[in-house]
Amino acid sequence: MFEYFPGNYVWNLGVVATLNSGGLIDEVDRACRPIREAAAGGEDAGTPDFLRAWTGLTDQLVAQAAGAEKAGHTRTAGQLYARATNYLCQAERMLAHSDPNRLPAYRRVLDLQQKAFDLHSPSVSRVAVPYEGTTLPAYFSAASAGGRPAPVVVLVNGLDSTKEHMYSSRHWEELAARGISCLMLDQPGTGEALRLQGLTARIDAEAWGSAAVDWLQARDDVDPARIGVVGWSLGGYYAPRAAAFEPRFALCVAWGANHNWGAVQRRRLEREGERPVPHYWEHVLWVWGHDDLGEFIEFADAVHLDGVVERIRVPFLIAHGENDRQIPLAYAHRSYEQAVHSPKRELRVFTPQEGATEHIGLDHLPHVSVFIADWVADTFAELDR
Repeated sequence: MFEYFPGNYVWNLGVVATLNSGGLIDEVDRACRPIREAAAGGEDAGTPDFLRAWTGLTDQLVAQAAGAEKAGHTRTAGQLYARATNYLCQAERMLAHSDPNRLPAYRRVLDLQQKAFDLHSPSVSRVAVPYEGTTLPAYFSAASAGGRPAPVVVLVNGLDSTKEHMYSSRHWEELAARGISCLMLDQPGTGEALRLQGLTARIDAEAWGSAAVDWLQARDDVDPARIGVVGWSLGGYYAPRAAAFEPRFALCVAWGANHNWGAVQRRRLEREGERPVPHYWEHVLWVWGHDDLGEFIEFADAVHLDGVVERIRVPFLIAHGENDRQIPLAYAHRSYEQAVHSPKRELRVFTPQEGATEHIGLDHLPHVSVFIADWVADTFAELDR
């Protein structure tokens, strides 16, 4: 993995995620160069510096975008707003839940993202999925399927990502090029659902997974028999769990095999393995709606897929990096070995020789993205036969 900040895994992960989601090396370098010394202080200590540096870059791009928009150069403006959103997302992701800058930064992310949609990605729109008396925020990418209802993928977050990260990844665009729509969902415990609505994560992912299926099946432009679920990082737990208990999902992808997330938390208590974000335990407690770490660790023991993936009866892909420093490769093999009732199960391990070997392939994200998009397209086509 490209390590701009030697020894600081969390910050490096943010850099490669940004660069592999449309960020430009010159812009990232100009933002990061002044904070290299701050990075040496550890992943937590320098987050105010990280925010200032990346907000400065965001401000610069927004000013350029406004000028381009005023001149009638809407495509240029949309590209600038999209990159500005990407950069500010990574800065916001680094902040502690208690940081007073976090919520204002995220509200600005939402505003910039909408500008990018309006000027650059008109096929993507903001939608709301009904869920237990409220709604789940999402973005919907509508693909062209030759006048027929299109298959669709429900793309779900991990522990610290958002639907805005999903947009920046361009995975929805790869799916659209293959005639597949995409619902980028902020499920409970993630993104806007957590930050602005206070909806915390839940073990029974099928509760919100079923709500997404209900909403999609009511749309005229969606093929109700071809709805898949793809989850990255902690979504590698959520997606298989949802597919195991919601039979209307036609396929499932674990983009990172989070087979036993509870066991990973016990390892992290012992400082084994890497963490995805600064201020880690504060973030985890916020996501799951707990305030006592000891009680939470006992609760987290139930976040696993033993006895769950056996219930999956649809095609199931597990994609995992050989050198994933957060989630052991052994979990990918365990998910594969236990998915005995899937009619098409596949394990794809990405190696150091090809890249995409770190967590969810963030070191070469497009490589994993196109592999998954191809697998999904091929599998939906097989369902038509």
